[in-house]
Amino acid sequence: MKILDRYILTTFLKTFFPLFIIIMFILLLQTIWLFISELAGKDLDFSVIIKFLTYATPRLIPMVLPLTILLTSIMIFGNFAENYEFAAMKSSGISLQRAMRTLSVFIFFVGIGAFLFSNTVIPNSERKFVNLRKNIVKVKPAMVITPNQFNDLGDINIRVSEKYGDNDQFIKDVIIHKKGVRAGNFTVIKATDGELKGSIDSDLITLVLNDGNYYDEIQQKSPKQRKKLPFAKTYFKQYVLNMDLSSLDNVDMDAQQYSKGYNMLNVNGLKNEIDTLSIQVNDEVKSTQDDVNRRNGFKELNRNLKIDTLKTTTIDTLDLINDRFNVRQKSQIYSLAFSNVDGVIRRIQTSKRTLEVKKRALNKYEMSLHDKYALGIACVLLFFVGAPLGAIIRKGGLGLPIVIGVVLFLTYHFIGIFAKNGAEEGGVPPFVGSWLSTFIIFPLSIFLTYRATRDRGFVSFDILIQPFRDFFKKRSKKKSKKKDLATSDIALMNEEHFDEEVDGTKYDLLVEYDTDKLKDIVKNYRQYDYDESYRNASLKILDERGISISNLKLKGELDNVDFDMAEKHYKDFDEYSVLTITLAFLSILVNLIVKIISKELSVETEIMLIIFNVLSNLGYLVFYILSFISHSRFYRLMKHMTEKPNYIFFYLGLPLYILIYFYYRNVIKEDMNKIR
Repeated sequence: MKILDRYILTTFLKTFFPLFIIIMFILLLQTIWLFISELAGKDLDFSVIIKFLTYATPRLIPMVLPLTILLTSIMIFGNFAENYEFAAMKSSGISLQRAMRTLSVFIFFVGIGAFLFSNTVIPNSERKFVNLRKNIVKVKPAMVITPNQFNDLGDINIRVSEKYGDNDQFIKDVIIHKKGVRAGNFTVIKATDGELKGSIDSDLITLVLNDGNYYDEIQQKSPKQRKKLPFAKTYFKQYVLNMDLSSLDNVDMDAQQYSKGYNMLNVNGLKNEIDTLSIQVNDEVKSTQDDVNRRNGFKELNRNLKIDTLKTTTIDTLDLINDRFNVRQKSQIYSLAFSNVDGVIRRIQTSKRTLEVKKRALNKYEMSLHDKYALGIACVLLFFVGAPLGAIIRKGGLGLPIVIGVVLFLTYHFIGIFAKNGAEEGGVPPFVGSWLSTFIIFPLSIFLTYRATRDRGFVSFDILIQPFRDFFKKRSKKKSKKKDLATSDIALMNEEHFDEEVDGTKYDLLVEYDTDKLKDIVKNYRQYDYDESYRNASLKILDERGISISNLKLKGELDNVDFDMAEKHYKDFDEYSVLTITLAFLSILVNLIVKIISKELSVETEIMLIIFNVLSNLGYLVFYILSFISHSRFYRLMKHMTEKPNYIFFYLGLPLYILIYFYYRNVIKEDMNKIR
């Protein structure tokens, strides 16, 4: 490894690891605050708390690692630019791509490591984290009663609207579902208020309920009796319920009861669960379809009946029933029809709810699978966002880079959250929910890297500012004329002479030229395809003839400002045009792929290509407009020097830009040579 590569990598790592630890510490504090209700007041051992934090740490990596890479890259490359280290590299022939090469390789391996970490460590830690939380809950169940939701407490499920008192021992609006030997919810207790009582030496918790009712459904063996839905209802002034918690004293904190969550599986496990859920969804749809067909009698139809045996006349079913059946029979027929329709509707509604639950679970498993791949890709792309951005803003340290990095990451993160929420509910495919934020930063990384390698700013505001400059320039033109005499006196007093060495061959060639020709070469040497040596030789000869650099500046004969501005507009036009053509080719390529092999593509791949195509078209439109603005500004600058270009043809270039770009590039080059 070369010294420069080692220096850049070492500088990056010195910032990366402290920043990683700081961000992890902040998010760990947020995690502790989030689960403080599950930890406080449980008399947990220090080792249990350490386990809790250890298991919670890996699940934060998908947020900490990309943010650290983004902030570190902005800070380091911004610091290089601010301290003119990039300027020193460029003067030595080292480009930005060369400076980023070592870190690019490092970040690539970090991305691979992120995928492996999310596929092995995170699922195991998530499984242990969830099980540890479940086991902590069992230590002191009284602490688990959360208002306005059902809480599992021993052999009962309890819901309260409010807890109050010094130790939250008083409760209001109590609803209790007792668990019994029978499967189902048959015993319900409701009370207006109650109190939890217990002692340190006792394994019993006493729940005293006041002013309530006790409901108990009585299960009968006879089907006829069960249809009557018998139940017992008792009003009580006070009801005492004792709960034995001796079995909860020795809770095994390492017990693993939950292992099938979508965050607890690796890639292979997720694929198996996705296949299982997909089969269940398909079976549910088929079962519902068969059940509806059976209820409607479609399966009993004679499917071998010939078409020509059917009567062509249309018969009203209601008229047929009215003609052939009496009132009692018609009533039974209508009742049976209503019953069948009602049964079909209920079956469909039940199936719909079941499918919604299973599809939501299926979407979560699919997003979890894609998230493992997206994490590594996001790390790489965020580096190619942060490094060029740091070189562009030319600011290092903990100020502006941190602000810009956090804003960018929050935008990326919230886009991902919104997309995942939509995918979970089935609004968008799970593939899009996991990859949308990555798709968005991909063109941004390309754009920033391109701008940084061209030594351009993030956005050129000249397009917006230039009209105001032109306006004030016209207003101040009259005032500047009044100051010309005073300026000329000052310039002559501080007369600047040319004292650099010049090429003798060029000097001998130009010394025969007259003064006007030499002035023309000084000002317009680039239009004649001369290099700096011709200009320097001309300046030397003019200085010997008594015409100093100060005199040339005063008369506007030293530099061709119009040519400099025209050259800038031409470079902008050429840069935006290249991006426009690139995006156009990408869009055409994606369209061809979708049309040719659309039947062989998976739904996720086709959606990805469509999204990429939309982004390419939007980028094409944006850069086309920017290239058109640069083109217009070029000819607005030259409106008194060349003929007005054919703008109608340029407008038609929106669909044919690839063809007309080369024509306009040559035209602009020719027109630039006319500037004097």
